[in-house]
Amino acid sequence: MDRDTLKALQTALEVSPENVALRLTLLRAAVELGETELALASLDPLSPDQLEEIEDRLFIAEFLSEEGSAKAALDWIFGSETPEADLLRARLLMDLGREEEAQEVYTRAITGNPALQDRGLEDLMERRVVRFPSGSRTTEAVAVPPSESGAEGADDALQAEIVTLVAPQEERVTFADVGGLDAVKKQIHRRIISPFEKPSLFAKFRKKAGGGILLYGPPGVGKTLLARATAGECRAAFFNVEISDVLDMWQGESERKLHALFEAARQRKPSVIFFDEIEALGARRRTQGDSGSSHLVSQFLSEMDGFAQDNEGVLIIGASNVPWSIDPAFRRPGRFDRVIFVPPPDREARAAILETMLRERPQAEPIDLAKLAERTSGFSGADLKNVVETAIDIAIDESIDAESVAGLTNAMLKDALQEVRPTTLEWLTTARNYARYANESGQYNDVLDFLGKYGR
Repeated sequence: MDRDTLKALQTALEVSPENVALRLTLLRAAVELGETELALASLDPLSPDQLEEIEDRLFIAEFLSEEGSAKAALDWIFGSETPEADLLRARLLMDLGREEEAQEVYTRAITGNPALQDRGLEDLMERRVVRFPSGSRTTEAVAVPPSESGAEGADDALQAEIVTLVAPQEERVTFADVGGLDAVKKQIHRRIISPFEKPSLFAKFRKKAGGGILLYGPPGVGKTLLARATAGECRAAFFNVEISDVLDMWQGESERKLHALFEAARQRKPSVIFFDEIEALGARRRTQGDSGSSHLVSQFLSEMDGFAQDNEGVLIIGASNVPWSIDPAFRRPGRFDRVIFVPPPDREARAAILETMLRERPQAEPIDLAKLAERTSGFSGADLKNVVETAIDIAIDESIDAESVAGLTNAMLKDALQEVRPTTLEWLTTARNYARYANESGQYNDVLDFLGKYGR
């Protein structure tokens, strides 16, 4: 299937929108070519009762599952009693946190067809459902690096390595250092920072400081800076975790490193542990069976709210540009149950950001910040920095030619705007489609509100 054929199918469907077979063909082609937005759009107005073949319904259910719509996926296989349908149903039930139902359905699936046995799913069920006596936990035998196999003190060495790699950052950043985003900062203060500031009040209501918060939005809008500022407002140690600090080529080592990271944060309470691009560690588990990523996701979930863990005073912040790629299990209560959309800065915020960036830069004339902010609608903080840096390059070139310092001018910034384009528009287009067609939990309502307000 190529893209020319895909366009031809789109054209044909516009002529015959009621043709179910044609719509299904377009859907399969869009999925095959990775055109997720088109695939989601082509689902409307299909319904399960229009498809007689179970294979077609399973295909749509698996697609929706991969896009984070477990509940909608279940609707597409409702009433289907084949072992293959039961296996998928069990996975979806696990995503929705209905572990006991999932176990029952999974047992029925492999009883009907033993070839469908899925070790990865069984491992996940064991980690999530089985309760071990006396607070003990079982572990799975995994391969470890030869240099550490059987070595005494390996865990201590790993802990020391993690502390060295992810030493808490001492420089304190607060909300005063974050330009704009007043609504987001207010929301974070009310829901996240207040329990750290007034522990006695929250203790009366049995509310604990800590937990999980997921920041999502376009690239370059300040999610990392917000996380650091949140730690600063809480006066907490800030652990900035790089993906390379966790991922390891050896089976089982990534899980051990992740555990060591959480232990380091627990020992420095109050603390904030920040995972940027969290989808790399918590990516959606696919339906193909066992994999190393599935074990890592299960370990991550266990560290966040496992019954043997004490995370009071530890705030876990994740940031992502693609929240729809994160495993749905992370959004259950007790995990990343507080999800906050970080939008591109509005006009007032852009003016504040530009004022900060232009401060102490040589200027040949007063810069019209209001006009510049008005011209940069849709620009992220990173885009605005690019505009300023481009204008500075122009000023430096003129300074070299004139053999004297040529300060920034409004004309230079205007020329820079001809070269720099906002990077948020593509993201907002993608997010709009997820908000319209994969928004069962209402997670993307803030995106729709933002688009409705600013007409993007």
